[in-house]
Amino acid sequence: MTVALVDPAPRSGWASTFGSWADELPPGVVASASVMERMRLRGTGDHLWHRPYAVLDNDALWKQLWRADITEVTGRAVGAEHGPTGSTVVLKDGRRLAAGVVVDATGPARTLCGGRPPHPPAQQTAVGWVVDSATAAPLCAPGEGVFMDWSSAPRTRGGWPTFLYAVRLGPDRVLLEETSLARRPALPLALLRRRLAGRLSDAGIDPEARLDEERVRFPVDDPLPRPGRVVPFGAAAGFVHPASGFSVARALRSAPWLAAALSGGLATGPATAARAGWQVLWPTEAVTAHVLRMRSLRALLSLPPELVPEFFEAFFALPEAHRVEFLAGEGTLAGTARAMSALFARVPWTIRRRLVLGGMSLGHPPARHGLGGS
Repeated sequence: MTVALVDPAPRSGWASTFGSWADELPPGVVASASVMERMRLRGTGDHLWHRPYAVLDNDALWKQLWRADITEVTGRAVGAEHGPTGSTVVLKDGRRLAAGVVVDATGPARTLCGGRPPHPPAQQTAVGWVVDSATAAPLCAPGEGVFMDWSSAPRTRGGWPTFLYAVRLGPDRVLLEETSLARRPALPLALLRRRLAGRLSDAGIDPEARLDEERVRFPVDDPLPRPGRVVPFGAAAGFVHPASGFSVARALRSAPWLAAALSGGLATGPATAARAGWQVLWPTEAVTAHVLRMRSLRALLSLPPELVPEFFEAFFALPEAHRVEFLAGEGTLAGTARAMSALFARVPWTIRRRLVLGGMSLGHPPARHGLGGS
């Protein structure tokens, strides 16, 4: 099977910071990553999770994924046409490329598999500042990171709550990021920047110590695209976890399986290859687990702001197995249901009633849904 990559700048690399639990990444990726052995969790109390967390080295990852036998096409794909013997990818400048099967890896834009959903998305937004390790020490202790810290500095209280996410980018650089997990409409980046400045100032950190700034915005509740001749991948395929925003680890683990399915399917025909790709990415059990997680996101969005830290305090206090099951990139239906049931039983009645009204019903697993049913 030959592969062509279409991108406006095929060798530009990635500017964003990508993190994941180390045990969900391929071993070769972890070897070049910056790894923290433990992560701090704060809702209304303090927890320390001894589970290694990795921040990817984007340059090393790009070199690891690059293949000399891939044809690089500089351009922007804007559409795809399909026939019985194959497909044609249409580029913005008018060029047309023949293909047996088309994979859409355009992220939330979903350029080749239907475009953006019509409804306004719930989005995760964040603003982060990079500082040196000594400067970050009051908020991120040596040897660890912060997965979620929902405690608010005095001057950032009020309105929808946000949390601190802090990770080590190397031996002497730390990213301190003020994050809105999900909100519709999204919290503005300007507000997050003010909250981050206030949080750092209250910790005795001079905002002028920042070395760089990172800005984040992406949807977390896009419905799964419907099956067709284009096979979506990564964020375009709905890989974004609605409770964490993670998708990269799942994409890295799924890529070899998708390649094998497409290669085998093409021996029969392009339509067969596309169906095989869809089945690898979204088997029925994965779809139903995704539906449950989307319900939990809707329920979270329905909570009053003052109850959100208490909700996460209950999640952080769950046994580790439940936390792992719910946050897994490729979670099972049974594991997701167990985690959600345990969380529902642990939260106080004030939150439990809100969760039921918000759609987090846990009495029975959801009926089987087709793709796009979330």
